[in-house]
Amino acid sequence: MSVVAAYVYRDGKRVREASLTPEGLTLAKGEFLWIGLYEPSDEEFSALVERFGLHPLAVEDALQAHQIPKLEVYGSELFIVARTAEGKGDQILYGETHLFVGADHVITIRHGSARGHTPLRTQLEATPVQLKHGPDLIVHGVLDFIVDAYMPIIDAIEDSVLEMEQVALDRFLSRADITRLFHLRRQLVRFSRLLGPMEDVATKLHVLELPAIDKDVRPYFRDVADHVRRVSSRAAGLRDIVSSVFEVSNLLEQQRQGVITRKLAAWAAILATPTAIAGIYGMNFAHMPELEWSFGYPFALALMIGICGGLYVLFKRSRWL
Repeated sequence: MSVVAAYVYRDGKRVREASLTPEGLTLAKGEFLWIGLYEPSDEEFSALVERFGLHPLAVEDALQAHQIPKLEVYGSELFIVARTAEGKGDQILYGETHLFVGADHVITIRHGSARGHTPLRTQLEATPVQLKHGPDLIVHGVLDFIVDAYMPIIDAIEDSVLEMEQVALDRFLSRADITRLFHLRRQLVRFSRLLGPMEDVATKLHVLELPAIDKDVRPYFRDVADHVRRVSSRAAGLRDIVSSVFEVSNLLEQQRQGVITRKLAAWAAILATPTAIAGIYGMNFAHMPELEWSFGYPFALALMIGICGGLYVLFKRSRWL
């Protein structure tokens, strides 16, 4: 059975458990219903569709999933799609939560999200003064519960990006390092694609006059929108940092290659001197200057050592060595 929890509330307090039958879904004046479902089948959902007259288009979206965050109004009913996210290493796993909101009911349907609403339900039931506002406060609680999970994800990605930034400063990036950077950037791009629509949903709930949302509760959604906006801003900043890591890595690699090139050029110049002198006096000619000079051999060695030493000191002072 996909029904996780189904309870009737009055004055902010749980009154009884509700079954998905006509009798179980009957409400007295002042009561409202909160039903939580997890990947329901068509048959399990049909009782709710018939009882609350849910719009066919919204029902189709809720059962098929794979929706972007959105808010739609069908008469006196609101249909809200929110995207959940969960970090697992460098990977972000996504799910969906759909909400049908009316004056006397909230139906939440989860797809692909293992993070249930039981802690949220417990928290709201512990504050009857707030819960007595009705379904609109539950909507805020669910959206705030979903958005709160975004911050740990962006924190974990930020730690990974800063770690890769330090790696780029310490050594050449390996193929595995570059692959990981591209993976992090791809995760940030995908994450940003859902943050914009999520912020739009929260902003609409805060600004617009919508059915089933009391004007006294609307300011609560501004906090949700601000939370999403902060996460979105950090995600954009991390994308820039990932790009800068690539640029810094390329610059450092070019610098290191330049240092190596200068060292090779300096040693080549130093070794060229004795090679040239030895090459000249190694030629087989009968008449060459100083061939009969008794100090010719030590003079040639001293000349080689002197020139090489002078070049070494010169390159050392110019920081080529």
